[in-house]
Amino acid sequence: MQDETYRTISNLLSSHDPADLRRGLDLVKAEAPLADPQECERLCETILPLFYIDPLDHPEHVPVIEEAILVVAGLGEAVIPSLIQDLEMGDVKAQMAIASALGWMGAKAVDPLLAEYASTCPDPSCRAFLLYALGKVKAPEVVKAGPLALEAARSADLELRDTATRAIGKFAESIPVGSLPTDLRVGFLDALQTNLSDYSPGVRAKAVRSLGKLAKHGHLTARERWELAVRLRRILGQDENFEWDRAYVVRKEAQEALGYV
Repeated sequence: MQDETYRTISNLLSSHDPADLRRGLDLVKAEAPLADPQECERLCETILPLFYIDPLDHPEHVPVIEEAILVVAGLGEAVIPSLIQDLEMGDVKAQMAIASALGWMGAKAVDPLLAEYASTCPDPSCRAFLLYALGKVKAPEVVKAGPLALEAARSADLELRDTATRAIGKFAESIPVGSLPTDLRVGFLDALQTNLSDYSPGVRAKAVRSLGKLAKHGHLTARERWELAVRLRRILGQDENFEWDRAYVVRKEAQEALGYV
């Protein structure tokens, strides 16, 4: 990549005009197929600031941010270390965009995310976003993240527990029927059922949603589906006790999940 081209891209992506930003992203897409790993990293560095734009303050930039996520994902494995490093910076807007980009990279992002989770990310908030990113990956290989999600779903930290409870359901969407090890499947079911009694309505709602996804994607036995239906009707106040969950969001998820059992 010529220096002049890089400067042009950098200048366009430093603009506040969405039209300039789109032109800059188009140039990155044109250069990416022939770029070496170092050049891909340089291109990624010019795009990452877009992830820090607040879409509530600048709704006109939302399509640009969405396009930038796909462009970064297209830069490939060379930029994964940089993305993971930025994933730990603590800006929620950027973290969600980076997680989406990693998710679009598919299976090749799984092992680096797992390595980061295991080795250099002791903070629960950091681990939560690594699990969030793993939940964005649509590939059977995410089964390797199952044990981490199971452990985190039982965490005392609310954010980590909440994210892991959601991630289990996302994994259920990507793991083919029969490819989920029995001990892990049973562990998922047990942890999610336990989290149906969590003090946080958000965790309870995500537990219901993930249980529904386990059912929808064929990971529950006939007996487990029947038992889940009983629990869901109890949440909805449709059993003989008429004691429904007080949180509407939990009941809403239960109503949807009931359609899968």
